[in-house]
Amino acid sequence: MSAILVVTGSPGVGKSTAISKVILRLKSKGVIVGGCLTSEKRETGRRTGFGITDLTSGNTGELASATGTLGPRVGRYRVNLSDLASVGAKGLVDAAESSEVIVIDEVGPMELVSPDFRRALKVCLASGKPILAVVHERMKDDLIEELKSKNSLLAEITIQNRDAVPDEVTGKLLAVLNVPKSN
Repeated sequence: MSAILVVTGSPGVGKSTAISKVILRLKSKGVIVGGCLTSEKRETGRRTGFGITDLTSGNTGELASATGTLGPRVGRYRVNLSDLASVGAKGLVDAAESSEVIVIDEVGPMELVSPDFRRALKVCLASGKPILAVVHERMKDDLIEELKSKNSLLAEITIQNRDAVPDEVTGKLLAVLNVPKSN
């Protein structure tokens, strides 16, 4: 049985933090988790860009930068298509092959300008494996609609529920994988 769990919410509400908690909880149960995780880059309190990490290899790269000069512009950032392909998209394809759960943080405007990322997302969808995806809350795209149409849980993270969502999502994934919640 497969499941696609979609997490959404306002910028800065704690989506990536919640996903990181889910990843740690799954790994503590022996679940093999792969995919990619994004993080903010800050200098003197100001966001200057985003990094991306392959959860399987640990490889990191630059997703986007406010000071970049190459790549498509999304808002005030330039997307690093090379790192997005070699770290993000590769991490997703590898996860579709060898992980029990695929994490995709995030499916948003920066990621979707990359043809490699889009292809990797389709590979993940075709894998039949459980997927935990953070989706940009207001973006409209065919791939986002496909993710949402196949989900068995849509969790909107708010300030009020952000501490409870990791337990709910972890429980759902453990149930799909037939892994007991407690040892």
